[in-house]
Amino acid sequence: MEKNGLLQGYIFDNTGVGNRVGWHEVETWKAEEGSLLWLHLDYSHPFVQQWLKERKGLDYLVVENLLSEDSRPRSTPFHTGLLMGLRGVNLNPGADPEDMIAIRLWLDETCVISTGKRILASINNMAIAFEQGEGPRTTSELLTQLCEDVMDRIGDVIDDFEQTFDDFEESLLTKESSTLRTQVSLLRRQIIDLRRYLAPQREALGHLQVSKIDWLEDVDRLRLREVSDRLVRYVEELDSIRDRAVVLHEELASRLSEQINKRMYALSLVATIFMPLSFLTGLLGANVGGIPGSDSRWGFTIFVGIIIGVFILQMLYLKKMRWL
Repeated sequence: MEKNGLLQGYIFDNTGVGNRVGWHEVETWKAEEGSLLWLHLDYSHPFVQQWLKERKGLDYLVVENLLSEDSRPRSTPFHTGLLMGLRGVNLNPGADPEDMIAIRLWLDETCVISTGKRILASINNMAIAFEQGEGPRTTSELLTQLCEDVMDRIGDVIDDFEQTFDDFEESLLTKESSTLRTQVSLLRRQIIDLRRYLAPQREALGHLQVSKIDWLEDVDRLRLREVSDRLVRYVEELDSIRDRAVVLHEELASRLSEQINKRMYALSLVATIFMPLSFLTGLLGANVGGIPGSDSRWGFTIFVGIIIGVFILQMLYLKKMRWL
């Protein structure tokens, strides 16, 4: 459903079942006991922008946060509600996972408003859960479930990074260094971009556990603590992969330098061997009078013998010096 910027809309209760609604039902909805509302909106849509600005009970700071183009992960208690910013991995076709999708949330005891622009799989999963009667029963549980789903997908991406890097290490001896260096550099960039958002998200979840929010239930605080601990572990795993990537990159650079040195060494030996021979042939090939042996029929034979002798002496010298 996408009408006038309403991407997802559900009225749900403590049974976990959600009824999908449109703008008409949203306008007539009233915060009653056991009736909760969740809206996911496209913040770039003009109707959504106008609706948020005119909605009663929403402070202008809340509206500004929900409509913000650039949103960093955060958790800020505000009056009786919570301003929240999360980042989820981009699993859309053709997209890079590290190009993370931002979601902005305003939560209070009876209503959750989330905004975004691009499709986030965790939001769609929440809608599916409501349709199947397995959705959250409170706004506290909705926040927790959303954070868990976002973290599960981040964990899957990090597992893929680890597997990819393990494959790089195994193929270190078989692949061309230049090809593997490019792939390792790309993986390092992806890790850096992903970690850039996970670090503040870790702080946001950690701050949420100690925030004084009356409607955030104790069991959900424990679940959020587990989510925060997992995020800490994910950041540490990214740091570990990044460090291993640096070591692998240095190893590849060392191997490439070694290959270049071997080739330069071979070229130097060739030049060393042929330089005296080229000098002799150039000297005796000068088109001037008085060249020794020019009038003798054995002159060429003697000259070839000298060339061979010089070559043999060079090879013996290089072998003695262990340059061969």
